[in-house]
Amino acid sequence: MKKQNTKERVKLGYIMAILCSVFWGAWYIPGNLSFSLTPFTTMGENLVAQYGYEVGNLLLCVLITGLNALFVVLVLMFWCAGLGKLKEMKRSVCELRCCTKYYFLGAICGGPMAIMGSYMASYFIGAGFSAVSALCYPVIGMILSIVWLKQRISTRAKIGLLVILAGGITIYSLDLMENLSAGGSILGYVGGLMAILGWGIEGAVAGKGLDVSEPDVALTLRFIMECVIWWVITIPILLIAGVPLMDGIMGIFEPTTLLVLLMMGLTFGLCYVTWYKAFPLIGVGRGQAVGSLYGLMAVVFILIFCGTFSWIYIVGAIICIIGTFLLFTEKTDDMESLRGGASDE
Repeated sequence: MKKQNTKERVKLGYIMAILCSVFWGAWYIPGNLSFSLTPFTTMGENLVAQYGYEVGNLLLCVLITGLNALFVVLVLMFWCAGLGKLKEMKRSVCELRCCTKYYFLGAICGGPMAIMGSYMASYFIGAGFSAVSALCYPVIGMILSIVWLKQRISTRAKIGLLVILAGGITIYSLDLMENLSAGGSILGYVGGLMAILGWGIEGAVAGKGLDVSEPDVALTLRFIMECVIWWVITIPILLIAGVPLMDGIMGIFEPTTLLVLLMMGLTFGLCYVTWYKAFPLIGVGRGQAVGSLYGLMAVVFILIFCGTFSWIYIVGAIICIIGTFLLFTEKTDDMESLRGGASDE
């Protein structure tokens, strides 16, 4: 019965991680389209004229990231209400205050670092690079899960992580040299590194918080805290400073814009739901590694909807996916206990 329970737990964890990769890959389509929507293109031109190309477009990325968090919260509130977990959310805030600090830290790492970095990579370089540049994030997550969460990892999993790292180096080294030689901006590569560090750290932080709280509630609290960062602190400060963001904010009610933003919130919200559910079942490192199949999903979606994809990204994605396969085929018996030194009781 114990072995059967372990197999069922691991199977469900992998299903959640694979679903995460599907929703995550799909998110790059509305995420990339958002920059070409009418209110944001006009606002972006005004920002560039006033602050210069790089600063102006960074400010545009700030607004898009804030809207992403807002629409994800909208989706997750409906999700929790449908599951009858709104009371559990209140209890977590009032009675489990020790875990809220982990979600606030996760909001910082996942929002201003990872998601903002991903939008920077998408805008300055392209959706293809943004999709595959962060594939190395499981390396950060696995290292932190070993050092901080004390989770066990097999030799096979370590080899898989090294292969994933090699894929990331391939993507960055070849594309960076090609882009810089053409006089391109380095901010997209900075954004990719932000995504790697942000999502890797957030996974470990979330794993700590998930020790004492329920995944759906934890996820919603994490995005509410990110909304606080953007809509209570950052964007109001920018508006007070005279940055012309209001046109973009008021323009979200245009039907096409609203539909794209809703799709962005839906795909990313469900991506995070399945991501957080995978962590307690198969561990942070493995959940992140299997979730990194989003790179393959993104390649497929971008080829279908956009029709173009650089060969550099395809080669790097294939290498990363081989590393993920090594993790995916890890024996279930090696995962019976996620914690090092755990007893059989």
